[in-house]
Amino acid sequence: MTQLAVVANPSKLDDAEKIRAVIDEACAARGLEPPLWIETTVEDPGSGQTREALEQGADLVCALGGDGTVRAVAEALAGGDVPLGLLPAGTGNLLARALGLPVDSLEDALAVVLDGRTSRIDVGALKLDGSDDEHVFLVMAGMGLDAETMAHADERLKGVLGWPAYLVSGVKAAARGGFTARVQPRDGRATSRTVRAVVIGNSGTLTGGMELMPEAQLDDGLLDAAVIAPSGLPGWIRTIRTVLTGGRAHEHLERHQSTGYRVSARHPTAVQLDGDAVGEHRLLEFHVRPGALPVRVLATNA
Repeated sequence: MTQLAVVANPSKLDDAEKIRAVIDEACAARGLEPPLWIETTVEDPGSGQTREALEQGADLVCALGGDGTVRAVAEALAGGDVPLGLLPAGTGNLLARALGLPVDSLEDALAVVLDGRTSRIDVGALKLDGSDDEHVFLVMAGMGLDAETMAHADERLKGVLGWPAYLVSGVKAAARGGFTARVQPRDGRATSRTVRAVVIGNSGTLTGGMELMPEAQLDDGLLDAAVIAPSGLPGWIRTIRTVLTGGRAHEHLERHQSTGYRVSARHPTAVQLDGDAVGEHRLLEFHVRPGALPVRVLATNA
């Protein structure tokens, strides 16, 4: 490592100068030059800044922000050999949690970035409504209840409570009706039914440690799917119990594994990528990019 870059989301930082000083000090202690510091903007949440860092010779790019910043940086790094470093500063910090990385201490996160090792993980890719534009996600993408939960979460409440704030918006979203979805795994049989959500994941662990898709792995070359379709209160109770315990799939919670999926809805429905709401869409086309993203992880990880 010769040139570190930090792509920072200023809206997530209470004291950017102090944080920058901590990063500079950690680099200096290891004989490294102060890193490039490039801030995101509303217009560009991180992909352009990452490409700028690569043009300036960065051989490790850190995302300092929430899940949206991580996804934007990863979008520019995917398919290359420059690794992603995670300096979590958001509410969910989904990828860091999925990798078992520190999320509450900048110093501990820096130690992983600077002293850990590089491992490659899969990347999920998504095309919306037949567009040729491809969007990446690292943890989960979803249509329906989960996307509505993310879209309507109160930012002030998130600042006070952290991830439990999503439970409040989730309860409100659950009160709304379901939608008709057709789910077609690339190598399986299509099913069409009324659902509350369809989630496609590279990881199956929800914020809070709950397992929606226990068999999902970040580096298995597959995407897992959960079709959530509870019917009435008994169905909800069984579904929630299954998620809490990591239990087996059933008629209210189907699970699939495949290298790709086609998910369609009769009407435009809310969609999210790694916790970021991306509007309402009718057709989602997924595929996996195996081992596309190098990322810094704990040196002791197997």
